[in-house]
Amino acid sequence: MSNKILQLKGSFKTDGNHTKPAAPNIPEKGLPVNVDHLRDLKQQLEEILKYWKSETLIGGALISVYYNKIVAKSNRMKGLLAKGNIKPNDSVRGAKFDVSGKQHIFTHFVSLDILSESIRRLNECIKILEKDFNGSISHADIKQLNAKNTNYPLGISIFKAVIVDCYYVQKFNIDRDAEKANENTIVTLYKTNVKTTELLNKLGITSIDAALLDETTVRLTPDELDLLRDKAPYLIAMETVDIRKLTLTDINSASDKILTIPDPTTEPVVGVIDTLFDDDVYFKNWVEFKNMLDPELGIDPSDYKHGTFVTSIIVDGPAFNPNLEDNCGNFRVKHFGVAKNGYFSSFTVLKAIRQIVSQNREIKVWNLSLGSVLEINNNFISPEGAELDKIQSEYDVIFIVAGTNRPEGRKLGMKIGAPADSLNSLVVNSVDFNNKPASYTRVGPVLSFFNKPDVSYYGGDGKQKIRVCSSLGEYFVTGTSFAAPWITRKMAFLIYKLGLSREVAKALIIDSAAKWNRQDNVSHSLGYGIVAKDIKDIVESPSDEIRFILKGVSEAYETYAYNIPVPYYDNKYPFFARATLCYFPICSRIQGVDYTNTEMDIHFGRLKEDIKGKTHILSLDKNVQGDEGNIAITEESARSFYRKWDNIKHIADTIKKGSRPKSKFNADNWGLSIKTKERLQSKHGAALPFAVVVTLKEMNGINRIGDFIKLCQIRNWLVSEVNIDNLIDVQVKAEENIDFD
Repeated sequence: MSNKILQLKGSFKTDGNHTKPAAPNIPEKGLPVNVDHLRDLKQQLEEILKYWKSETLIGGALISVYYNKIVAKSNRMKGLLAKGNIKPNDSVRGAKFDVSGKQHIFTHFVSLDILSESIRRLNECIKILEKDFNGSISHADIKQLNAKNTNYPLGISIFKAVIVDCYYVQKFNIDRDAEKANENTIVTLYKTNVKTTELLNKLGITSIDAALLDETTVRLTPDELDLLRDKAPYLIAMETVDIRKLTLTDINSASDKILTIPDPTTEPVVGVIDTLFDDDVYFKNWVEFKNMLDPELGIDPSDYKHGTFVTSIIVDGPAFNPNLEDNCGNFRVKHFGVAKNGYFSSFTVLKAIRQIVSQNREIKVWNLSLGSVLEINNNFISPEGAELDKIQSEYDVIFIVAGTNRPEGRKLGMKIGAPADSLNSLVVNSVDFNNKPASYTRVGPVLSFFNKPDVSYYGGDGKQKIRVCSSLGEYFVTGTSFAAPWITRKMAFLIYKLGLSREVAKALIIDSAAKWNRQDNVSHSLGYGIVAKDIKDIVESPSDEIRFILKGVSEAYETYAYNIPVPYYDNKYPFFARATLCYFPICSRIQGVDYTNTEMDIHFGRLKEDIKGKTHILSLDKNVQGDEGNIAITEESARSFYRKWDNIKHIADTIKKGSRPKSKFNADNWGLSIKTKERLQSKHGAALPFAVVVTLKEMNGINRIGDFIKLCQIRNWLVSEVNIDNLIDVQVKAEENIDFD
């Protein structure tokens, strides 16, 4: 016997951020800031100012700030590169890590006046350090200043801000790209006050309107890129080759097994963007195909294979893979051919994908099994990955993306390839039928931090392959290209057939993969784990588990519910618990490693009142993050322990032998709190939907779902079941012939 997943509907409460930032200071255990360091920084800024006075192409200055660590937003510059109402965060044009991955580097675009003002401020601070602090200022010294409200001509606030800046800033520099081009390249320029087309025209690079991807990204020939590097190497923020070789798949000879399928009726439509589709297949009536290749490229018979294979799985995969029966049924497909077998143009595909999605708004689930042989960059998202993220934010769709394959002979531990670095997409790696990473597995993370791939599924390996179909019959294949469509089927079932949002559907799939006692040591190859085969195992739970869905919208700093009932006995909660949060943030490629614009920080667990009567959530992951600046936790630790800035959060108890029920404190309920923080000044997190899937596992194997439902109703939650059986009954009845007397 199993339990249905429950949907809880009720009112979330909201609250603003009432915490006042702490008085500025360097860390208590940090080394004092000495005057020699300020002199070095001042000299660097003077040299940079001199350079930009002579180099007037961009009407301002590009300057890179090297920090001595990975810094939180609260510890970034506030006193330097600022003037009046202009804040340093407003001028950020990119972020990356150094080669060690332990230090932030931010690139700013500022006016020469701001550079001059920063030099002036450093000079004044040098005078104060020499006069009042013997050339060195400590945490205790600044604390005294905060207490005494001491004043200086510069302004005490500016003085303290500059000193704190100097503590975290290692140096200033102008970064320049100097590599040699040998292929057409997609280049992103730093955003300045001058339009990209105008800049390039001034450099002698003309007729580029057709090569523009967006306002700062353009496709350049090798000669054009060399010219850019020669005349303005400081403009290049990031670059990647245009022509991408596809990751290879293992394809064996076909059989002539004959299959049939009834004509489609009202089945949901899934989008596929791939190589061409061969319409001489048994399921051709289920597929609407559009060839979007340039006719000048010509067509080879091999161009039909990959795309047809992928679509065959989405339409009717279980018919020729009975061992992977998922009970999702059949799906119609709109298939768009954008690539040839073996390679594709990133620029052309990017243009095509946006056009395809914008003109087919009824399609919410898209499969993309195209992937590059080249490894992703550690400091920026690929153009393909960034465009997918942008499209998903704009059009309320979700992409299922193949995790890419390691070509034979390439190194173990090879990083995944574009577009598998798309953060909003659900990225799928392969496992063999023994649930081990496939031999061709490539790994994450993305940007040295984000967990990719998201999940894994069966893509075939060795002698145990996946069956696919073409006009010649069955083929036997391996690859992430053929693991992804199985997840696409499940996603389509959840969204189309059950009517769930993409946030809920993604959270359910992630949660089903993670299960209990997830192994983090394989997360870069398996993701959160292997997704269950049968859709019933995703939308139902064992009888000793209670699984429920909460969804909401971020309308303020905190969105919370402190009335989530969990049954208790003998003043104890006999449950293990886990929670999975998913949301689709707006992302900024130009921000480099600081890619996601919105952070949702989740706290879920028991409630406890402190001695002042204030209620707190004891989160499952012991989350101690509070408002920035008030909790002694580094940015690096917050990212590592609490997945700060990640768009997926999974927190869970560890199931151990001898575990005891949780103590119940002076509050009867559990609580959920989502705190939304912005990276940039824009309110990109406003009205941003989120979904949380919670699972409670009874420690003694008892089914307590009835008790839970009663408690929910008492606390004014509307409870409904996600009932797959009713859905199937409705579908069967809809297909029956009705005779009228």
